[in-house]
Amino acid sequence: MLISTAYAQSAGGSTEQQLMGFLPIILMFIVLYFLMIRPQMKRAKEHRGMLEALKKGDEVVTSGGVVGKIAKVGESYITVEVARAGDSPIELHVQKAAVQTLLPNGTIKAI
Repeated sequence: MLISTAYAQSAGGSTEQQLMGFLPIILMFIVLYFLMIRPQMKRAKEHRGMLEALKKGDEVVTSGGVVGKIAKVGESYITVEVARAGDSPIELHVQKAAVQTLLPNGTIKAI
């Protein structure tokens, strides 16, 4: 009397309907890859190449904001000359990964 007749649906829809339900999720992952993941991987690859190419005499900026000239390059550490006190240089030992930017030669004198 108060309950209407219930009509049963088929248990599974067609495969086309199921794929159309997943299509927005698949498209979101594709957009995420091309807008976020791929550019980040490219930047990381360029940074790795820059770190491998560091040599004595290059002017760099570290992630802490220290500007200096490379005095010595090791396998995972570099020595950065940040100033001169008389005849003796003031040097810092820094991890290679902390180098953020490679500056053009002569930038330190222009600062």
